[in-house]
Amino acid sequence: MSVTILIPTALRSFVDRKSEVEVEGSTVGEALANLAGQYPDLKHQIYEDDVKLRGFVNVFVDGTNIKKLDGLETKLAQSATVMLVPAIAGGC
Repeated sequence: MSVTILIPTALRSFVDRKSEVEVEGSTVGEALANLAGQYPDLKHQIYEDDVKLRGFVNVFVDGTNIKKLDGLETKLAQSATVMLVPAIAGGC
């Protein structure tokens, strides 16, 4: 099934400057794996290894953090929207 992944500005240079990308996947993990397969440079930005997301990458499905759902095993409905949100830190 096709889902839309919204790409934050900080990661767009790894996906040909696109703000969103359509991928196939029935779970969040499948969708992100397909996204990383299409854009290999992005893979190193969102994954610690081949399966574990970096700690500073938050993922939301239709507005809900997957940490409150089933993580990467969260099922996706047709036309779901997945949003990548890298944590921002810094300042004084």
